[in-house]
Amino acid sequence: MLDLFFDIGAAHMSATVFEVLNPRTGTADFQFSAPSPSELSDQIARLRLHQQGWAASDIAQRANALAQFAQLISNDQALLDALILDTGRIAIAKLEVAAVVSSIKRWSADAPALLASARASGQAAIPGIRYQSFGVPFALVGVISPWNFPLLLSLIDTIPALLAGASVVVKPSEITPRFALRLNELIAQCKELSGVLHYFTGAGATGAALIELVDAVCFTGSVATGRNVLVACAKRMIPAFLELGGKDPLVILPGSEIARACDIALKSSVQSTGQACQSIERVYVHESQFDAFVALLVQKAKDISLNYPDIANGDLGPLIFAGQAQRIQLQLDDALAHGAKILCGGEIERHGGGYWLRPTVLINVRHEMLMMQEETFGPVIPVMAYSTLAQALSYANDSEFGLSAAVVGPDLQQALAFAEQLEVGAISINDAALTSFVFEAEKQAFKSSGLGASRMGAAGLTRFLRRKSLLIQSGAPLAFIGDRKAQI
Repeated sequence: MLDLFFDIGAAHMSATVFEVLNPRTGTADFQFSAPSPSELSDQIARLRLHQQGWAASDIAQRANALAQFAQLISNDQALLDALILDTGRIAIAKLEVAAVVSSIKRWSADAPALLASARASGQAAIPGIRYQSFGVPFALVGVISPWNFPLLLSLIDTIPALLAGASVVVKPSEITPRFALRLNELIAQCKELSGVLHYFTGAGATGAALIELVDAVCFTGSVATGRNVLVACAKRMIPAFLELGGKDPLVILPGSEIARACDIALKSSVQSTGQACQSIERVYVHESQFDAFVALLVQKAKDISLNYPDIANGDLGPLIFAGQAQRIQLQLDDALAHGAKILCGGEIERHGGGYWLRPTVLINVRHEMLMMQEETFGPVIPVMAYSTLAQALSYANDSEFGLSAAVVGPDLQQALAFAEQLEVGAISINDAALTSFVFEAEKQAFKSSGLGASRMGAAGLTRFLRRKSLLIQSGAPLAFIGDRKAQI
């Protein structure tokens, strides 16, 4: 993903102006400006000023403002066109818009009860003392979002933060900035929202500058950059909510239906051209079914087509970030050098100036290979055989990542028992990548895949509230306790 503290994918023209490459043509056809320090500070001051009234408003008022925003987003062709240019794909761009509108409706429906539950009162164990506790929103939340789902992932944290009563400033990836300019124009049309939400285009320096100006940070991106973000937040003593990389395993238990398992493995590995954190990037199959599984997987993988030259026809779009093509090639070269065999795909293709990769199935892979260690972020499916469930579990847990995983099995109880031993935050059973669609269940990343409260479930909103308690003495003040006559 994006390396926040380095300027990647945008050709430097001056101190503040960048060029952006079109993923389908490979040409620089868009420019954007990074804000000056004074522009940053002025906008931040405005967001903080308006946040006070926003937080004091009724939750229904905040929800109505976001409903107006959702209506503008859902009907805006210019926003969709910008998103299509950013990502080189149509169907998923439309799904991003629909998902944001759905998210606004869902969070707006849930927010009143969640905010009410943040208030509590009771009697302390000490006689005469009672307490009242409640949540106070962070004044300003900074969101730094990646390029793979530009609209959705820039708003997945923003929407609940706004409903909690915070102002939000967003720095989208410099790889896909086109949509953000149009989004700012739509935000400006929402009177109440315009004072508490703003997008800043910029590269690494802008993201680093925002961390110095906000009260909490939500970052989605690579592990390496996430560590930099965490250090910067720690120096300021502000919370960092990090959603980082993944190397998700799919374990197919003995006796599973091969056709179903193949469909699950294929769609969850190559959907969105594999450019998703929760994509399946490692597949483990029992040795008794390995050959049959691989043969069918290759057959099905060869039926997947590129959406080139017609963006409206075909299954896979281009690799959005040109630098990702180089990383995938490096992993493929390393795998081949260490004995892996490519059964289909495997070649970074150039069409129209963009970078493309067909579904790529590899066998004879080992965990020592980069392909099995590092996040690939492309439509690549390495398949390994295992002999025992203990070996399968060892393989699946042998990773620095712990974002999510999947288990397919012939027996639900067996699949559940195996899944509970996986060292990840969310496990799809008899499917894969369900974490992209199920928002009700809280999950946290394990290992290096992230840090902080879940962005799913109730915590997705309540994490933006700091707890404050009023401790009320209704009797005489507690007596002074000194050491003069202390007895033990």
